[in-house]
Amino acid sequence: MKELEVTSIFTLSETLAAPLLSSVLYPWEALPKIGDFILELGKSLSEEEYEKHGENIWIAKSAKVAPTASITGPAIIGKDAEIRHCAFIRGNALVGEGAVVGNSTELKNVILFNKVQVPHYNYVGDSILGYKAHMGAGSITSNVKSDKLLVKVHTPNGDIETGIKKFGAMIGDEVEVGCGSILNPGTVIGKNSNIYPLSSVRGVVPARSIYKKQGEVVEKR
Repeated sequence: MKELEVTSIFTLSETLAAPLLSSVLYPWEALPKIGDFILELGKSLSEEEYEKHGENIWIAKSAKVAPTASITGPAIIGKDAEIRHCAFIRGNALVGEGAVVGNSTELKNVILFNKVQVPHYNYVGDSILGYKAHMGAGSITSNVKSDKLLVKVHTPNGDIETGIKKFGAMIGDEVEVGCGSILNPGTVIGKNSNIYPLSSVRGVVPARSIYKKQGEVVEKR
């Protein structure tokens, strides 16, 4: 489905992960490859712009990282990014330029494009967030099904088998996710869409839509 392809959801010029994402058709196909990609990319980063910290952690010299933040590699923290108090980055994380990872936010196996904001008590696991995407306070990606089966992407034209057990959400450019929302495993949200607060989202939300509740999704005007 064209609307689920990488280039339909993301602006690849806004991430260092462009080579990885360009190599796959659907963005979730990149999830198992994030760690190895970061390890190779980190070796190529400019020593004038990035410093290596500990084992396989590269942090831009212009980034602001709170002393209470916990970062496990492999990880890259981009230029002018802000990692706030008690952020917990568990590895396989590429944080884009100017991105904000906030108080008590947890990341694991993720790509955050430039200018992404996950600023308040968010959990983002096995997910990719597009340029300027924003998750409201307390909103999370749920990345494992309760029955522990492989994740499927539910579309109007039928299910797509991903072959992946851990898959949170693919969130397009400039998406706004309302406070307290849960993005269930296999969620895909198209560009420029809004999710109402306290939503439980699954399946595909089309680009330029407003998700009010399950079964009530309207086109933006």
